[in-house]
Amino acid sequence: MTETTVPDLETSVPDHDSTVAEAIGVSKRFGRTTALDRVGLRVTAGRTHALVGRNGAGKSTLVSILTGLAAPDEGEVRFAGRPAPPTADRDAWRSRVACVYQHSTIIPDLTVAENLFINRQGFGGPIVRWRAVRARARELLDTWSVPVAEDTPARELSVEHRQLVEIARSLSYGARFIILDEPTAQLDGAAIRRLFERMRDLQAQGVTFLFISHHLDETYEICSDVTVFRDARHIVTAPVAELGKRELIAAMTGDSTELEQAVPRLPADPHARPVLRVEKLTRPGEFGAVTFDVRPGELVGLAGGGSSGRVEVAETIVGLRRAASGTVHVGERELRGGGVPAARDAGISFVPRDRHDEGLVLTMSVADNATLTVPRRLGRFGLLSRRTRDALARTAIADLDIKVDGPEQGVAELSGGNQQKVVFARALATGPSVLILITPTAGVDVRSKETLRAVVRTAADRGTAVLVVSDELDDLRDCDRVLVMVQGAVTGAYEKGWADGELVAAMEGLT
Repeated sequence: MTETTVPDLETSVPDHDSTVAEAIGVSKRFGRTTALDRVGLRVTAGRTHALVGRNGAGKSTLVSILTGLAAPDEGEVRFAGRPAPPTADRDAWRSRVACVYQHSTIIPDLTVAENLFINRQGFGGPIVRWRAVRARARELLDTWSVPVAEDTPARELSVEHRQLVEIARSLSYGARFIILDEPTAQLDGAAIRRLFERMRDLQAQGVTFLFISHHLDETYEICSDVTVFRDARHIVTAPVAELGKRELIAAMTGDSTELEQAVPRLPADPHARPVLRVEKLTRPGEFGAVTFDVRPGELVGLAGGGSSGRVEVAETIVGLRRAASGTVHVGERELRGGGVPAARDAGISFVPRDRHDEGLVLTMSVADNATLTVPRRLGRFGLLSRRTRDALARTAIADLDIKVDGPEQGVAELSGGNQQKVVFARALATGPSVLILITPTAGVDVRSKETLRAVVRTAADRGTAVLVVSDELDDLRDCDRVLVMVQGAVTGAYEKGWADGELVAAMEGLT
């Protein structure tokens, strides 16, 4: 494998009015699908530019073109006013642009130093001198203020630190234009604030960012400019300060619909026997003596930061983890081991926190993914009926408004929002009495969030006990009450009508 040299670590600050990157009249088609239709983007040095749009708007395709992983069918890409290099010249691309994706490209079995200089450990020479590699890694980490040790195994890094290592690796090639693709999707509130502080520091050192996120509040907090794509077309580019949230959502959706607020619902029967009872559930080091219940038709939130234990509690209830002590009851039935199948047989269904790693089989079709939990409904004696499978899938496609060519379409071909709807379809296919949703709208666009929230409300109105596990306030707004966890313990309960600041302070342990 060809070794590449490592640029000098000195930084240079570009002129703030200069153009770092441009896409000019770019079009891209995949078969009959137009992914981009003569779109434009201009990113100015020293600023953070947001690229927003619903799933399927064309953002990911543009990122592939801006990073040289795909060539446009029409139009061109320029860096600092000069044409982009040939797509085969990967070193030239790396010196101009890098992308830090939602799903890390760090190799967990290597150390931080090895990840920083992977495939170029010899620094242009034939022999790898590991002491020099570690020293150069330490210099790189210090230059960009990354608070990790160079000899740390990458698997031991937090999501936050993996992202910072990826940014440092990108900067080591000489790139000063970094694309951040959903960087906050797996971070808690404190980690997001630290990421934004690092972005501002790096901006002051001459780094320019293209920021892609479905969280519009983040766009207003960290970005200077915003570009909106819709249906593969460029809609508007403007300074963030000049584009209000109503106008931004209208540009994304094609109408003036604002983010949906909590919808009034009939309260759950306070005298009904709980469907889900969790009593003194404990996993040492993660959470201890957690107790709560959920009644039929009730929406309960379980909120907290990244180290609160909320996700671990949910994954223990659904059988992904084993409790050290405590009990989980569904109705009168106590769950005693058996993992996910036993929980499903008892009436629990769930949406996992990561649809790619835990929620979907990307090599299978929409129909197969949507019906994975109900094989007995598809046929007898081990013979599955494609007609029955497709009928169930079409019902789910209609109920959840999944944008798909048909049940046989590969789930990997769908946008993130539509993939998440397929995960919901699979969870709902069993007709569960308990539905547990873990970070249910991560990486999902505005309109898809509204659809999924409506689906959850409908399930609750039918009598399903719903537990929503999230630190996203919009995920929690429909809940009848929200339980807050801090450092493995439930520290408070908040009835519907809580104020944003009140709940955030509770999740941060400030109350």
